[in-house]
Amino acid sequence: MLRIALALLIATPALAEEPPHTGVAGTRSMPELSDLALFACAAFGVWFVRNRLRARFRGKAPKD
Repeated sequence: MLRIALALLIATPALAEEPPHTGVAGTRSMPELSDLALFACAAFGVWFVRNRLRARFRGKAPKD
């Protein structure tokens, strides 16, 4: 997993090549790639934490 994260961090500058900002706002027809990547990272983070918490508390239900 660490190798994948490292590869993504190394590849990120190559994906970010765009012309310099002109100062003129453009129209948006769909979400940017960065918006989709942030959503995917957030969804993975929520899933991962919930999965780890479920594993941690599995079988530790309070007994009446």
